[in-house]
Parts: sequence; structure tokens; C-alpha cells
Amino acid sequence: MAGGLARRRKDMSLDFDMLGLPPRLLTNLAEMGLTDPTPIQVKAIPHAMDGRDVMGLAQTGTGKTAAFGLPLLSAIMRMEGRPEAKTCRGLILAPTRELAKQILDNLRAYSDGSGVRIGLVVGGVSINAQINRLQRGTDLLVATPGRLIDLLDRNAIRLDRTEFLVLDEADQMLDLGFIHSLRRIATLLPKERQTMLFSATMPKQMEEISRAYLTDPIRIETAPPGKPAEKIDQCVHFIAQAAKTDLLIEHLDQHRDEAALVFGRTKHGSEKLMKALVAAGYAAASIHGNKSQGQRDRAIAAFKAGEIKVLVATDVAARGIDIPEVRYVYNYDLPNVPDNYVHRIGRTARAGRDGTAIAYCAPAELGEFLDIQKVMGRKIPVASGTIWTREEGAAADKAAKQRRGGGGGGPKGGNGGKSRRGGGKPRANAGSNAGANANGGQKQGQKAGGGRRRSRKSRAA
Repeated sequence: MAGGLARRRKDMSLDFDMLGLPPRLLTNLAEMGLTDPTPIQVKAIPHAMDGRDVMGLAQTGTGKTAAFGLPLLSAIMRMEGRPEAKTCRGLILAPTRELAKQILDNLRAYSDGSGVRIGLVVGGVSINAQINRLQRGTDLLVATPGRLIDLLDRNAIRLDRTEFLVLDEADQMLDLGFIHSLRRIATLLPKERQTMLFSATMPKQMEEISRAYLTDPIRIETAPPGKPAEKIDQCVHFIAQAAKTDLLIEHLDQHRDEAALVFGRTKHGSEKLMKALVAAGYAAASIHGNKSQGQRDRAIAAFKAGEIKVLVATDVAARGIDIPEVRYVYNYDLPNVPDNYVHRIGRTARAGRDGTAIAYCAPAELGEFLDIQKVMGRKIPVASGTIWTREEGAAADKAAKQRRGGGGGGPKGGNGGKSRRGGGKPRANAGSNAGANANGGQKQGQKAGGGRRRSRKSRAA
């Protein structure tokens, strides 16, 4: 058996019917046009099918959901009977509502016609309806940690019969402050279970999680942590904060008929930017923590359908949007957490397609920009402007904090840190250079996700 497994892992030309999946899954995959597994799937699925604990590291958009979902569905389809009331046979934890819903949709597509019962529990919707659905028990439950804790507190679900656990995007659960929830959930699970952990980055605190959840795991890595997909064309514009909106409009005007995802740092700033784009004639919408779940779902649905061409989002969407048609990602504000840049730009170049990621860097964001390059281990090509010196960046950051009465560093939305109007003089007149060189924006840069690390549990999930 071990020799056969080793041969399967080395053969990167496998198709799904060579991985031992049930016929129903193979039929559904074929109907979805999925015949050739991705590298993370080739390496992870055989181990998972053999019952091993798996720690998988792979770039966003490389098929991690199928890497854990197909073995999980295969195991549950072989089980007899129905789950007990208020229990789940398999539990999948995800950091945000959007990602949890995406996982649910994928699993239901893979398992169509199999009889596997899959449920979803996330915040932002009626908890009473979720309690009622859990009464019957479910085969697979996809959940955000916050809402799962709420349901555990109400005795609406028990985890003592859970045989399979998946932690998806575990690093972002740390960023969103779910570590205490994860520790509590771990104490309620049976020690005898199969656990899989998947992530695109590997922060130091992940070792604690792996020790608490995994037993003798096989570590699978298809790309170094922090490395984005190769097909993403990245660039940066060094520009005054006050000039960002005009440059964004110039860039968007070059591809009005193509989907673009724009990342801001704050809820207020993202909403303000969306309204500015609507006023400029763009079909735009926004999703962030101040939006209800219904509003967020409708905005994403309209974006997928092409009714909305520009979606402005905070990092709530950095790992929850899987729309292959997204060609352009704009980092209007750079993230505070450099790893999140990788997740942001990972919203493009999905499923083997090409993508473009453009970053706008104001003087006060120089530190974030340098950290991003350090994490990636590469320099982002400069499309326009001249990089700020550390002194200029520090001066602009100090001036921005003073204007906000000593508030947190970094720009806020579309009007924080107006560096051309006091503090942090840009070199080479970067604001006007960026406008004059807007055509250079065709080589745009990407990277995923951001937002400041929070010590408390984020209810945005």
C-alpha cells in the first residue's frame, strides 16, 4: 500500500478516477468539467483517503476545497445509517460567512444525488432556523467559529460524534481572533478523529493549532507560504492618498466590461469609495461588516451574474470570493497584515486563468508595502511614481495620526492621510505621475487580504 501511495503522489498527471473516489463523485466532477486534479489535490487526496491527518499549504485558488471535500464526502458516503439528533459526522470551520457559503456550494455540487446531508451555520441570519435544522442531525456541517460557539452555548449541537474535522484558512481565523473559540471547540471533539488543516500561509501561532488538532499529520506544501499564483501580473503605483480615487477611476475605465474587485481597509472608507464610483457612472456595490448577510449575498450574486462590474470590499471578501471571471484586483488601501495581500490578489488568476493585481501605495503605507515584499520574497514592479523614503513615509504617517487625533496608523478609506496637502511630501510628484502613467496600470499587482489583527473574536464572520 505504501509503495502504491508513493507512486500516486509522484504522478502529477493523475485524473480523478485514479484516486479511488466513489462513482457518484466522479460523475458529478465530470459534469462540472473537472477531470484533472490540481497539485494540492494530487498530493492530499490519497493521504486523506487513507485516513491520515493532513496539513496542506497551497496558494489561494488552487483547489483546496476539493482536496479536503472529496475525501470527506467519500468517507461519509461509505457510512451507514443517519447521524444522531443534534450531531454532525464532519465539521468544517471557515473564518468568514462568504467562504463558508462557498464551501457549502462546492460540496453540494460534488455530492449531488448522493444523499449526503450538508448544513451551514454562520452569523448574520436567524439562529432559531439553524437550531431547528440541526435537530435532525447532519452529515457535514460548515460553520464559522463564532456562530458555532453560540449554538454550543444553546445546546443546539454536540460534537462528541464528530469523526472528521477540517480547518480551512486557519491562518485567517487567527487574524480574526478566533483562537479562543478554536481551543474551546477542540475540547469538545473526540480524540479519535481525522483532521485536516488547510491554509495559504503559515504564521508561527499555527504550530499551536496543529499540535492541538492534528495527530502525526502529513505536511503537504505546493508553494512556499506567502507566494502568490504565478499567473498574476502585479504592479504598484506610488501615489498620494488623496489622488487614489481619480487613478482608480482611470484604471477602471480601461476595462469597464470586466469584473474588478477593489479592496479597502475600513468599512466606512469602502462604502464611501463605492458611492464615489457609482457617482462616476460605474455599476458598483460594496460588502463589509456593516452590511447584513442578505445585502452581502445579493452583492456577490450580482457580481457573479455580471450585473455589478466593480465590487468594493474589506478583507471580509479576501478569502470568500471564488469567481474565475475576476481579472483585476485593486489594493486601494494596503493591508496591515502582509500575508493578507496574498489572499486579496488570490481572488484573481483562479482556476488556471491570468489575472492582474494593482496596488496603490501612499506615503503612510510604505511600511506595509515593504513588509509585503519581504513576505513574498520578491519586488513588485513599479508602474508609476517613485518609492517613498522611510523618512518620508514616517513623516506622513505621523502627520496622518496627528490629523486623526493620534488614531491608528495607515490611511482610512478614501480620505485618510492626504499626503500631498501636508506631511510626507511625495518624491517625483507621484500623484500626477500616476495619472500620467495610467496606462502602466495594465500591469497591475495583487495580493491577498488584510486588516489589522484583532484580539477579540470578529463578528464580521
